[in-house]
Amino acid sequence: MATDFTSIVSAPPSGRRTALVIDHHRYTQAVILQGRPVPWTDPTAYAQYARQAQGLLRPDATLLDLGAFYDQVLAVEDALRSSLSARTRTGYALKTLLADARVAGRAVELAGVVAQTSGAPLILQIPSPMCWLARTHALSGAGSVTDLTADHAENAAMYVADWLRRLSALPVTLLLLDDRGPGTQQLPLVEDSAYKPVSNLTDHYRWTLGRRTQDGVGLLGSTVTGTLIPHTYWLTDDAHEPSGDFLVADIPADAVPETVLSQLAKLA
Repeated sequence: MATDFTSIVSAPPSGRRTALVIDHHRYTQAVILQGRPVPWTDPTAYAQYARQAQGLLRPDATLLDLGAFYDQVLAVEDALRSSLSARTRTGYALKTLLADARVAGRAVELAGVVAQTSGAPLILQIPSPMCWLARTHALSGAGSVTDLTADHAENAAMYVADWLRRLSALPVTLLLLDDRGPGTQQLPLVEDSAYKPVSNLTDHYRWTLGRRTQDGVGLLGSTVTGTLIPHTYWLTDDAHEPSGDFLVADIPADAVPETVLSQLAKLA
């Protein structure tokens, strides 16, 4: 059974004053992998890498970015990428991607291995339905993200909810919908209500649901918010620790390891 995310916020497993969630991939790819690709498609190798990151940074949960996993698969599988372009209808590419049982099975396997081996509560991060729609819409050649409106979001949410059912057996503490859009193009503002197919499912599975923005994380149905630690915090010993209900970090790839460890110590 998954750990309730609010219990992590109220009593961080690390013993810190404030719970810390780290999206570590940029930094640990540089430090642990020495610039080599993240082994997204090798569950055993990824789990070993994730355990090293956990031991180095000691976050209060393990964040697994399945959106990045799908990006990697699309980058190397020409047939899958081509299949997204079979129809130009808005949403067809996202529906086709998420309906691919083979790739979905690999995502479930990866998440399952990480959940079993990380030794920390599991946070799954995926693109928000609108962002995932935008990525696949542009990738398939169906059009520009400027074609999309907030009305497309609910259909996209239904496709995402159908895909999430494959993950129902996992002990997910928090599902993060990443609202940070592709590139510099502005996506339509989407209200929480448009993602009802996803929130209904997370309520049923008793997963906490959050939305991640450039500024931090908001939890749906809660006043608890996660404050983003500024990138500059990790680049100098002079930066002071921020405050919030919990903290969210995305450590820059070029941060100096000694400075990162020093700044982490301030959060103890």
